Amino acid sequence: MRTRIINGTIYTKECKLLPGEVWVEDDKIVRVLTEGDCAPSHPAEDFADASIVDANGCYVLPGLVDVHSHGAMGHDFCDEDVEGLKAILAYEKSVGVTSYCPTSMTFPEEKLARVFAQIPKVQEHSDSRYARVLGINMEGPFISPAKVGAQNPDYVMKADAAMFRRLNEVSGHAISLVTLAPEEDGNMDFIRQLKDEVHISIGHTAADYPKADEAFSLGADHVTHLFNAMPAFAHRDPGVVGAATDHPHVFAEVICDLIHIHPSMIRSIFRFLGEERMVLISDSMEATGMEDGAYQLGGQKVNKKGPYARLSDGTIAGSVTCLYDGFKNAVKVGIPLESAIRLVTMNPAKSIGMEDQVGIIKEGNYADLLLVDQELNLIRVL
Repeated sequence: MRTRIINGTIYTKECKLLPGEVWVEDDKIVRVLTEGDCAPSHPAEDFADASIVDANGCYVLPGLVDVHSHGAMGHDFCDEDVEGLKAILAYEKSVGVTSYCPTSMTFPEEKLARVFAQIPKVQEHSDSRYARVLGINMEGPFISPAKVGAQNPDYVMKADAAMFRRLNEVSGHAISLVTLAPEEDGNMDFIRQLKDEVHISIGHTAADYPKADEAFSLGADHVTHLFNAMPAFAHRDPGVVGAATDHPHVFAEVICDLIHIHPSMIRSIFRFLGEERMVLISDSMEATGMEDGAYQLGGQKVNKKGPYARLSDGTIAGSVTCLYDGFKNAVKVGIPLESAIRLVTMNPAKSIGMEDQVGIIKEGNYADLLLVDQELNLIRVL
């Protein structure tokens, strides 16, 4: 099946919005033509009978990539329910997220093994109704008991390389990210052993600057929801935030629901990390897309009221904002449009080494594309 998307404004691999068109064969991009290219007056013979998608008046963007989300529509990845996971993936596609990393919580190994075993079952068959599963984000249990946030402190443990490898085997080698607190006893050894097998994210941590700096120097390359569940960024103790800023290979997640991070701080993060290393995430939970009421996250009760989701003690428990709305929030608070697009497409894909498959409109990548109008309303998901 061949398709030409014409008359649109394409978000190019150079992160520019330019008039042009995209040629698609089956599920892959085979040609991108933009202003200034020597576009043929007639399409190549094998595309002469291609179906046409007229993107007049629309931006043509890569499908969004969410590398940190626990669930939506009343379902959680940790429910151990394949049909529930499919419902999450269907919702994500409907809101423009075409690539997705289901994210676990802090649980015992036996529970996580059952959760992770869902992934091969979902990946067995390609189904255009669902967002593409890129891999698992393993957010717990290798975290600090002092910075559990909405995680369950009963199951926090030191990082265990053998346990990680067992879980990775069960998942079909699908774990893309694992969070740990580097200051906990033995956790630096995990970084040394696993840095070439998985992307290691620093998060849910009480680490000071020297400890975080050491972790990034050893090979950790990611930060779990920057500023949240970690020490403050202080002028004499810059902590994880300062260390991440000093290591140009590190990507940092930011929850852009305008609740977890103040708009002024979002602009500040953009200034000191630049558009190359900031990654917007949803950190969404099962209450996302649902009415107000009682839900759960990691086995703990959560109450959703409007844009807020809180544990019984008032702790903010994940987000109820989808990534597409987070993208629009970023533009609303002053992030330039071309940069904001990068923060939800190219950067998250790069942060887990998947940029040669998703997140960029370029030849050879999956043709996961969005048509978006000038007011950033989502018109169509391709």
